[in-house]
Amino acid sequence: MDRRRISQGSPFEREIGYSRALVDGDMIYVSGTTGFDYATMQISQDVAEQAAQALRNIAWALAQADASLADVLRVRYILPVAEDFPACWPVLRAHFEEIGPAATMIAAGLSDPRMKIEIEVTARRRSRIPSEARP
Repeated sequence: MDRRRISQGSPFEREIGYSRALVDGDMIYVSGTTGFDYATMQISQDVAEQAAQALRNIAWALAQADASLADVLRVRYILPVAEDFPACWPVLRAHFEEIGPAATMIAAGLSDPRMKIEIEVTARRRSRIPSEARP
């Protein structure tokens, strides 16, 4: 079984001591991910845009593990203001409606007041068939 850490290079990972994702065999555990663009450390004030950026960050981490959002089994949404959650639904539905992962929404404080949503996922890589072996 391969076990591998994936880092996005955010200062949070370095300062707190965690990985954006951990791959253990076919399982991928993506840490709570916020709406920061980790290349610029900018974050939108709009909760829906934060959700979209968080999903872009998560998709990047999954791609490093040879997976995608289509491989997500469980998703957890954490918002400091529960009433902000409906504004995120169109973004979340666009990414997860076909997949239908198990999901939970939790209202809780986040470590930076600019953060309006944090998203955590668990995924499992599906068996990959090399393109040359496909019919």
